[in-house]
This record gives sequence, C-alpha cells and structure tokens, in this order.
Amino acid sequence: MSKQENTSKVRVFALGGLGETGKNMYVVEVNDEMIVLDAGQMIPEDDMLGVDIVIADISYLVQNQERVKGIILSHGHAEHCGALPYVLKKLQVPVYGTKLTMGLIEDDLKTHHLLKKTEIKIVSPGDRVKIGNVKAEFFRVSHSIPDCIGVAIDTPQGYVVYTGDFKFDQTPADRKFADTGRMTEYGKKGVLCLLSDSTNAELPGTTPSEKVTEPGIKAVFREALGRVIVSTPSSNVYRIQQAMDAARETNRKVAVVGEAMKKVINISKRLGYLRVPKNLMINVDELANHKGEKIAVLTAGSQGEPTSALHRMAKGTDRQLSIMPKDTVIISAIPTPGKEKSIGRVVDFLYKVGAEVVHSDKDVNVSGHASQEELMLMLNLMKPRHFVPVQGEFRMQIAHGNLAQTTGVHPERVHLLQNGEVLQLEEKNATKSTKVPAGNVLVDGLGIGDVGNIVLRDRRLLSKDGILVVVVTLNKKANTFVSGPDIISRGFVYVRESEELLDEAKQKVTETLRECMNDNVNEWSSLKSNVRDVLSRYLFDQTKRRPMILPIIMEV
Repeated sequence: MSKQENTSKVRVFALGGLGETGKNMYVVEVNDEMIVLDAGQMIPEDDMLGVDIVIADISYLVQNQERVKGIILSHGHAEHCGALPYVLKKLQVPVYGTKLTMGLIEDDLKTHHLLKKTEIKIVSPGDRVKIGNVKAEFFRVSHSIPDCIGVAIDTPQGYVVYTGDFKFDQTPADRKFADTGRMTEYGKKGVLCLLSDSTNAELPGTTPSEKVTEPGIKAVFREALGRVIVSTPSSNVYRIQQAMDAARETNRKVAVVGEAMKKVINISKRLGYLRVPKNLMINVDELANHKGEKIAVLTAGSQGEPTSALHRMAKGTDRQLSIMPKDTVIISAIPTPGKEKSIGRVVDFLYKVGAEVVHSDKDVNVSGHASQEELMLMLNLMKPRHFVPVQGEFRMQIAHGNLAQTTGVHPERVHLLQNGEVLQLEEKNATKSTKVPAGNVLVDGLGIGDVGNIVLRDRRLLSKDGILVVVVTLNKKANTFVSGPDIISRGFVYVRESEELLDEAKQKVTETLRECMNDNVNEWSSLKSNVRDVLSRYLFDQTKRRPMILPIIMEV
C-alpha cells in the first residue's frame, strides 16, 4: 500500500446512539488513530429491572486502546457525557469539551475518583486542536444547554462533521448564535461525511426558540395561588434560569430538591452560566417559614423516573417535601420516546393529591432539537458527500435520510447504520466493512456489566411468578433424610392459603430424592435437576405458573 493510500483510510461507526434514544457514542478512525465523539448513557427500558443506567459496550476501544487518542464531548447532557466516568476507568485518554461541559463532568469524575488521573482539555468554539495526528475543529451550535459544540475532524479526504444536538435558534437565551459561517466554510472546503442529529426528523417546520417558554412560565408563576414546583431535566440551564427569573419577578423564594439539580445550579452559577439574585435561594427546610404563594421549588424527574424527586413528592414518600392541594406543578420537558407512560403516571399522582399540573402546554415546553427545515439547512450548509443520520430511533434515521435526498445527497450516499456497523469512506464510494462489538452494558449500583441477559431473565421471572426454595438435608451413607424437605415461597403463593399444594409439593420432592438414592444417583447436580423438573411440572399443572425453583440440598 502506498503512503497516499495509507493516509486516506477513514472509518466511521457508532457504539451507541443508533436505533435508540441516548447512549450516544460515535468513533471516527483516521488511518490507525481513533477519536471518540461523546460518551452518553441511556435511561433503562422498563423490562431492565433494577438497572440504574445503560452505557455502550466499549470492548473494541479497550482492545485497541493504544489507537484511541481522545474523547470529545459535544455538550453536558447525560445522554452525551453520562457514561464518561465508566469509560475512563478502562481508557485513560484526554477528554475535550467546553467550560460548562467539563465543569459538569468534573464533579462526576471526582465522585468516581478519576479527576486527578484524567487529562482535561477545555476548548471553545473556533478552536483547532491536534489530537494524535488528527486535527479537530469546533463550532458553536444552539441547544437547550449553554456551551454546545459541533466537531469537524480534518481527514485527507475532507471533513467528517458531527453536529451534536442542535437547532437553529434565532433568539438564543444567551444571545450566542450557531456559527453558520463556519458551517458554510466546511461545506465549501469539502465535507466527506456528515453525522447529524435525527431526533426531530419526523417533525415538519422549525423548532421554536428556547425563549418562547419564558412568557409562559412567568404567566404560570403570576397566576398560581400556592407553591410552584418546576420539574425540568437537571441540566436544562436555560429553563432553570427562566424559572429563577419568574420567581424573582413574583417575589418567590426558590428551594431546590434533588442532588443532581443542586449540582448543576452550583456549577453553572460558579462558571457564570446562571444568574442567581442574592437572597433568592433558600433551603428546603426553610419552606415552612414562607407562605405558599411566596415559594417556588426546582426539581428533576420530568421524564417520570420512579426514583426521581418529583415521583416521590407526588406519592408523598419524599422525606423533604410532598405535593399539596393548591400547588401548581410545571413539567417542562419534551417526553423521551417510550417515557410517555411514566410521565402520565406521575401526572395522575399529582392530580390525585389536588395539584394543578401544566405539562403538555407548548408555552412551557420546547424541544432542543432541529426539525425538518433546520435539518435541511444543516445539510445545505455542509453539502456532504456522504451522510449518516445519527441519534434517534430507526424511523427517525430513515426520515432524516429522506430529507438528505431531497437536498441533493445521492441515495447511495445516505448510510443507515446500526450500532457496530463500520462505514469505510472513500471520496466517491463508501462500503460497510466488518462489524465491531456493540451492545448494552448495564450499570446496577457499583456493578458495571455484571448484570447481563441471564440475570435480567431471572429478575423478570422472579417478578412474574416468584421463587420457591426447597431445603433438604440428607445422610448419603445411610440413604436417609435428616431434615426437610422444607419449602419457602416468595412471590409465588401465600403459604397459609396453599398448604395442600405445598404439602403435595414436599411429597413429590421426597419421592424423587428417594428414587434417586435407591438408584445410587447421588451427584448434587443430578439431585437438584430431578427435584427442579418434578416440581416445575407439578406446579405448572396445578397453578399454570412457573416460579423459579431453587433446591438447596445439604449433607451430614
């Protein structure tokens, strides 16, 4: 292979973020060097019982860690940077991000005892840096959190551009506009491949500005007869600012419930991204000293998460605060696909306790993602030779791919990838080459990846039909029972009302073990297997349920 051919090897693939909402993690490979774009987490699906968060499988990066030269974070939302601490436990590489993004992530790294070990590089829109032998440039985009950037990777064939989350906000809350001039420059110089946010690819028109929610939130604050509780994603700094401004104008004190929200407010205030008037904030335990109409509360839980402060407050189980009649609750967030049911459940709880709820009103909700007209504008500015719709469920990727074709991208150069599929890029052609490992790694407490499909299957089984524990002690030499069998039922049947069923089950266990001992079958695995088979058949015949059966056989 000639030197020129060697310098033009460009590959693009995703470890997360395709065909799903969250877990964004994309990799650009130039020659033998890899740059990782974002390291996000995902909210667990309802059937992932007990799981805290979901992150991408980074085994390919770990196997090739000497080739991974850096991680670039586009902004501070958890679905783009929440997995970083778990990634850095296995990959010690520099991390690049803007001031607010790195401010938010530093706190997480400190919690995981990684801050001192991590090389943090703060960048700004307009900066050009060299990561390994590859040059990367950053440009400003508008979103629902300050300090968002897109990334342009300079390759021998042209730029590979990743937009991150964006919309074209004509009245941004911080008056910092998306850098359309630089986007146009990339289009003129030559964009080899564009990776663009597909979240709202099915929505026609343009997405409203972050400013549109300001009058609506202020109106709710003015009209509320009691306390106002505002629930928004903890990292939505613009919405937090609007709530604080509304509280100041209506002479309300503001308390914060939830550690994540407190963390974001403190960091944003310290770094100058949040203006908090003096004496506006009070502690939650001071709320009793103020009348309801003089109080506002900020909290997270806008996606209806069962562990969130809003959910606990709605059910009356939060130790700091409960929702009361005359409270007005603003849920200011666009539902994540699949979370509509959870949000509906929380809204029901709120109505049951007598609260006024403002949740689907466009005056208090606005998306942070580009709709169809803006997506086409991005495509027209960039004029990519190849296009990969990223970030979103598969139907959104298809819708985005169709938009690309209407702007002139050839259908054969629109690439609908799945996580792990590698796109090898050449100036005119692109081919799907080998797949790399990609999947879900489940984080449960301190365990990372130790909850897999088998553990989840067991949890589902336990939640569905319960467990039956059979305890018996044998004397193998004398072929006699020393004690038992005893049966313990949890989540299967109520013991006091099912004595006949369980007595018969004990009898079946006794007969099975006697037959095994008479036939000189005395291996533990065989004894347990026979007990499990006999009980499973009997219990299904009697109850049409299949509890997990756990035989415990001891020997004296």
